[in-house]
This record gives sequence, structure tokens and C-alpha cells, in this order.
Amino acid sequence: MKSESIPNWMGQVLKIAAVYNIVWGAWVILLPNHFFELVGIEPPLYTVIWQGMGMVVGVYGLGYWWASHSPIRHWPIIAVGFLGKLFGPIGFILSYSQDLIPGAFGYTLLTNDLVWWLPFILILNTVRKMGWPLRD
Repeated sequence: MKSESIPNWMGQVLKIAAVYNIVWGAWVILLPNHFFELVGIEPPLYTVIWQGMGMVVGVYGLGYWWASHSPIRHWPIIAVGFLGKLFGPIGFILSYSQDLIPGAFGYTLLTNDLVWWLPFILILNTVRKMGWPLRD
């Protein structure tokens, strides 16, 4: 598929995801207890672990920004991001069902994971239709 026939929304969605991830990551790194204060959860004992999660999310943002310039070509970045957005909620459900984390922690799933499922699936499905895996 030539770049001019790739839907413009793909790059736009990935740029929005990039900015969101970078901002969220910076928020968690710079103000690690703020989320917990907002939802009324006891902050973790080792905030550096939470800040590490912020770093990972922020780095994903860089990947989404790069992928936004050629979503079909850089589908592996999108696939890895989608897997994170899939396994995050699964991990939450498992942890919550074992009373390891409070339900309020699930708020992070709405904007970090679930909202991105549909656009990422649509991009990856376009790649699949084109005969993935694509190679240069």
C-alpha cells in the first residue's frame, strides 16, 4: 500500500497516543504520588517502581511518534504497544481478583489501555490484510 493510500487517521492517532504517553510518563516520573492522592489509594512504598512504569510508558510514546510517520511500515511498534495495552488490563484483573490492588487502580486502564484498543486493532488489521509481515 502506497503511503498516499494509507488513511491519514492512523498517523494522527499515533501522534495523539505519543503525546499522551509522554505526558503521562512525565507526570508519573515527576509527581509519583499524585495519581494515588487523586484516587485515594495509599502510595506504593517504593515509588521508584511506579516511576519506572512512567518511564516505560513515556518511551512507548517515542515509539508511537516514530511509527506515526509510517504506520504500516512500523507496525511492530504498534503491535508491541497493543500487547502492552492488552496485558495491562489482564494483569489488573488478576491482581484485583487476588486483592493485591484496589479497584481504583483500574482508572489507569481507561486512558492508558482501553481507549487505544480499537485504533491499534484497525491499524494492525490493515497490515494483516496487506499480507503481514511486511518487509522493505
